[in-house]
Amino acid sequence: MNSRLNILKSILWAIVGVWAVVSVARFVRGLGATTNLSDGAPWGLWIGFDVMAGVALAAGGFVLAAIVYIFGLERYRPFVRPAILTAFLGYAAVAVGLLYDLGLPWHIWHPLINWQHHSVLFEVAACVMIYLTVLTLEFAPVILEHPIFKHRIFKTVYNFLKKATIPLVIAGIVLSTLHQSSLGSLFLITPGRLHPLWYSPIIYVLFFVSAVGLGLMMVTLESLLSGYFFRHKVDTSRLAGLGGAAAAVLSLYALIRLGDLAWRGVLPQAFSGNWQGNLFLFELGVSAIIPAFLLMAPRIRRSIGGLAAASVLTVLGMIGYRLDTSIVAFLRPEEAAYFPHWMEFAITLGIVAAFGLIFIFFVEHLRVFEHHDDDTATAKRYFPIPVEASSVRDFGQRSWRGPAWYSLVAIGTAAITLVFLPEHIRSGDLHRAESVSGVRTIEGLRLTRASQEGTRFAVPAEDAMAQFAVPGADPVLLMVIDGNRDGNLVLFDHESHRVREGGAGSSEKECGVCHHMNKPFDRNTSCYECHRDMYNPTMIFDHTSHTAAMGGNEGCVRCHRDPDAVKTADNIRPCYDCHADMVADGSTMIQAPPKDGLRWQAPGYRDAMHGSCMACHEKRMAADPEYYSAQFVRCDNCHNADYDTELRHLSPYATLSQAAGGE
Repeated sequence: MNSRLNILKSILWAIVGVWAVVSVARFVRGLGATTNLSDGAPWGLWIGFDVMAGVALAAGGFVLAAIVYIFGLERYRPFVRPAILTAFLGYAAVAVGLLYDLGLPWHIWHPLINWQHHSVLFEVAACVMIYLTVLTLEFAPVILEHPIFKHRIFKTVYNFLKKATIPLVIAGIVLSTLHQSSLGSLFLITPGRLHPLWYSPIIYVLFFVSAVGLGLMMVTLESLLSGYFFRHKVDTSRLAGLGGAAAAVLSLYALIRLGDLAWRGVLPQAFSGNWQGNLFLFELGVSAIIPAFLLMAPRIRRSIGGLAAASVLTVLGMIGYRLDTSIVAFLRPEEAAYFPHWMEFAITLGIVAAFGLIFIFFVEHLRVFEHHDDDTATAKRYFPIPVEASSVRDFGQRSWRGPAWYSLVAIGTAAITLVFLPEHIRSGDLHRAESVSGVRTIEGLRLTRASQEGTRFAVPAEDAMAQFAVPGADPVLLMVIDGNRDGNLVLFDHESHRVREGGAGSSEKECGVCHHMNKPFDRNTSCYECHRDMYNPTMIFDHTSHTAAMGGNEGCVRCHRDPDAVKTADNIRPCYDCHADMVADGSTMIQAPPKDGLRWQAPGYRDAMHGSCMACHEKRMAADPEYYSAQFVRCDNCHNADYDTELRHLSPYATLSQAAGGE
């Protein structure tokens, strides 16, 4: 019995059980419920690891294919099949990971028909899709060697694919070179967002060279792990050759990276002592410098321990390089700080575990690892079918309890995961509690729109209103409506609305159009005092203050008059019995107190603001369509980010997140 393999499978199936539950939550409840992603941090772990690092980890396929088929180094042929399988499963995992990261995953096929030839992402998508097809064709002969594919048609396909090996290998090398480097090209447009120690005008070269070194070390690590779990001999002499090549590539990567930083005068930042500099030195040391020095020593690279240490360091370090570039060293607003949710980790680990099990399945049922003593005989046969359709000689006894045990493990971890799912996912209440902040009042300018009717507003970047006289712009006090301080704000001219509703001498009655309900001992109560959560309804009744005001428990009967009923909100006196003036005069939302009293919950702040503003705009437009244009009821009438060109030269004025709104 292969206990090592059984333990590994049990662990992987346990992770798959967690993955299955979290996957359902992701696709049923959406990204917002299962991730910590936001508009300020739209790329997270699933892009940084599942795509950026995942594509690099699968680079061993094209590297080994080039070594054997292009450079003719036949002694490394035993590593080709496992490398191609790893690449095939790696790219398939990347595609699966993208399904999780896309807001509309069913649109993943759109690049096939919507060609955005100016986009680097389109080039990456096209190359990855084509290369995944190439890998499928490259690995297909291994599948067709299985005894179930004995029919003549399968043998014909097998022979055709074997003859097409060289063209497929060349296509794979070209496609891999393109998209491995293009993943780095994505960051060429972010010189102001990516830390200088990671940004580089030749970052695409760094991504490609590092992928080659990582591919060699992934093949090495894969061989070591396979030898350990499947109990077959590790060919350290051949792996030492790959290690020597990896030492040269990793040294080249380190020299290019350090030389680029020195050429641009950025290298001193690595020794500044701050966390970015320390992280850079640690990452480069782990990913390239230390492994390269280890592999340069013949004694170390010929030992299993030395190869294991160098390969693990390189793999972890290069994963860190991708994560640092896409997440850690990427500048984001303070309010958009990002750290992956535990469910993001569960998805990533689940994808790795699932494809790890598929790898094991292929190894157990196909001739993935060729035996060293029959390499020549295998190469001469068009349709090699070993007596035992397995790539290793002894997998141990197979117990009928195996599938049952693995199913039990997966179901058990899935059940445990259900218990630990956040309440908002289980209940369907997708919005987490998010308290609302009150409005702010600032000085701004009212400007005439250049391309549309009406006016728009701008806010100075600093308190310098008196220093600037802008033609056609009037100073005005503006309310900043931004309840959750996410920058998706609206600039609201309160005074013009007040005058419009009731004239210069408007009364409280006109104010009631918007301020439709008052808290006791208050007039024109601000919206955020009742609508206290950004998305979720909140109870407007404060039980603690009422209990204190009415003498503690002795006052319960003043509201809960039925002594036999349970004292809940369902059997209290109507609020307006005591607070007759809660509904504001002139309110268009609440014309009269409801018969059963004011006991409901106030809707979320966003829904309340939209319901109030949009309903009023639609009503005005319906009453006077000739005066109000279609823009009046559009979202960007208030959430306005359509900058007029004449605003761009006004340096003291705010950028995109600081100017919005209009009338």
